[in-house]
Amino acid sequence: MGLLDPTPPPYDPLQWVELPLEERGRQVCEAWALQGYGAPLPVYVAYALKVLGYVAAWGFFCSFTPGLGGVSDVAQWWLHPIAFQKAIVFSLFFEVLGLGCGSGPLTGRYLPPLGGFLSFLRPGTTKLPFLPRVPLIGSDRRTVLDVILYAALLVFLVRALIAPTPGFEHFLPIVVLVPVLGVLDTTTFLAARAEHYWVTVVCFAFATDWIAGAMAVQLALWFFAGVSKLNHHFPTVVGVMTSNGPFTRAAWVRKLMYRRYPDDLRPSTLATVMGHAGTAMELGVPLVFLLTPLGTPPVVAIVLMLMLHTYITSNVPMGVPLEWNVAVVYGGFALFWAHPDVSLLSLGPSWLAAFVVTMTLVLPIVGNLRPDLVSFLLSMRYYAGNWPYSVWFIRKDAVKKLQKLTTSSPWIYDQLAHFYERGTAIGMVGKVMGFRLMHLHGRLLPHLVPKTVERLQDYEWLDGELIAGLTLGWNFGDGHLHQEQLLESLQRQCGFEEGEVRCVFVESQPIHVQTLAWRIVDAKTGRLAQGTTRIEALRAHQAWSTGKA
Repeated sequence: MGLLDPTPPPYDPLQWVELPLEERGRQVCEAWALQGYGAPLPVYVAYALKVLGYVAAWGFFCSFTPGLGGVSDVAQWWLHPIAFQKAIVFSLFFEVLGLGCGSGPLTGRYLPPLGGFLSFLRPGTTKLPFLPRVPLIGSDRRTVLDVILYAALLVFLVRALIAPTPGFEHFLPIVVLVPVLGVLDTTTFLAARAEHYWVTVVCFAFATDWIAGAMAVQLALWFFAGVSKLNHHFPTVVGVMTSNGPFTRAAWVRKLMYRRYPDDLRPSTLATVMGHAGTAMELGVPLVFLLTPLGTPPVVAIVLMLMLHTYITSNVPMGVPLEWNVAVVYGGFALFWAHPDVSLLSLGPSWLAAFVVTMTLVLPIVGNLRPDLVSFLLSMRYYAGNWPYSVWFIRKDAVKKLQKLTTSSPWIYDQLAHFYERGTAIGMVGKVMGFRLMHLHGRLLPHLVPKTVERLQDYEWLDGELIAGLTLGWNFGDGHLHQEQLLESLQRQCGFEEGEVRCVFVESQPIHVQTLAWRIVDAKTGRLAQGTTRIEALRAHQAWSTGKA
């Protein structure tokens, strides 16, 4: 193996891809359990260097403020309010460029290793307007107006970053442009991690005490991330993440995550206990921060926060929200440690308080009760394993029709062809199938795929995340980005015949309902089937089992 070669799966990928579904699923799940995605160690090193670059760039922009930015005296200024403001603005800039979440090989991006601005600055690329078909703002292909407004956002973000003391006049254009771009393309709004960074910038612009608003946002992030794990999905996340972690590569460690490798790959008691402990910690962090008396340094809460985010970041989860985790940890220090005397009630105008409550409380509650209506990011349902997802089946002789699209990235196998031979590429893309099946919601697929296509071997199996990355320029676990709206757009552009593209769409589980809703859709003829499946039935099955669900 070369330094950049992935860990080869314990089967011949060229033979594996011709196997029946159940056997293919069993082999790839066994491989994932011990190998994870199999990315070579230099990939993890590259991600670590990217995080260091993110921190260094923040320091560079802080240096435009007199008294901030010097490496030698960083201990004197790193918790300064302006340093925090620039951290939030820079993080928004970093993410909306496509440099953060959803970048690099662990998200199916090889050449180029990111999308973001490569798509958002290119007219003709596919987008998802909030109001489809509405004149001027409802086109499903990027227009010159989209590009100009996106470029304007980048300019105003840089303007705020290089300002010695950013103020209302710097924040207001950002406050306006992010939602305007969201109306033109929901992908851009989500890529900006608007539920965190944009809401905080609104507080910078309008709050009497913006620190109180930023605290409210951060407490909501932790709290609802914990609420989202109050389900049967999260123990499977623990196993999937541990099996892919760079520091848990020993086979005996990974086997501990499963009941009885290789025969029973459901979560072990240890994985389940770890899941419950993680949920308790994520709920506990905001609670301890809130219960710490005003004026008292929140030592216990900071320790819990560091334990939580160190565990998440060290596992380098697929989707790689590494810089976001760094920003959250920094916020814990810059807000709660540096300003323990600030009350959440000091936010300011009543209309702003209503806005913050809507974004940090109302939307997440609605998103948990009706996940079909709200993005899992706006619902703050992070890492829970309970995401909407899709799997696309594209007949092999129809793949060439995707060349009609204007994209910033080539077909996934064309990207990989620059680095690996065909068998290795199939093995790598095939591992994504294992990733999906190993989550609780993925156990639906062995029952739905036979309803979707007659002969699986005639089709390319691609997770919707890879489709979104190719066509939209950004992907980060939100299955709403690659459901019917995207399928209809691609159908208009590519003109698929009946049976050439079939999709399985699975919605998140509502917090109060013990079922998953699913749909099977043909690109040309529309919906073929739909239904719901009980969570309890899925828990009884192996990931690859085609038994009745």
